[in-house]
Amino acid sequence: MKSKILIIEDNQQNMYMLTFLLESYNYKVFQAYNGLAGISVAKDIKPDIILLDIQLPEMDGYTVARKLKEDEQMKDIPIIAVTSYAMPGDREKVMEAGAIGYIEKPIDPDTFVTQMLSFLPPEYEPESEG
Repeated sequence: MKSKILIIEDNQQNMYMLTFLLESYNYKVFQAYNGLAGISVAKDIKPDIILLDIQLPEMDGYTVARKLKEDEQMKDIPIIAVTSYAMPGDREKVMEAGAIGYIEKPIDPDTFVTQMLSFLPPEYEPESEG
């Protein structure tokens, strides 16, 4: 079975690039364009991994991460922040909110999937096609 990845990202160009990269590695990608929708989609699909932007409309990524970690059914889903927030303390703040990793934007398409996998156990490696 393909790993399900939920991307919570409000920028359409970033969403397109992340989706394209992950699908090329045989991941099943789900999308949400704001924090509230992201929480709702996560509850519906129970993704294997969540990629979370921090600067989101309606509810910031810190709050989204905390709410997901407070939910008994979603507390064990790994969250990786993918964000342009790169000020001192931002990485620590998102890790305290529940993320297991932090990838700065702009992302490098050649290394993004490897970066993502570096935060995850080996069972999250993409499946090969048949």
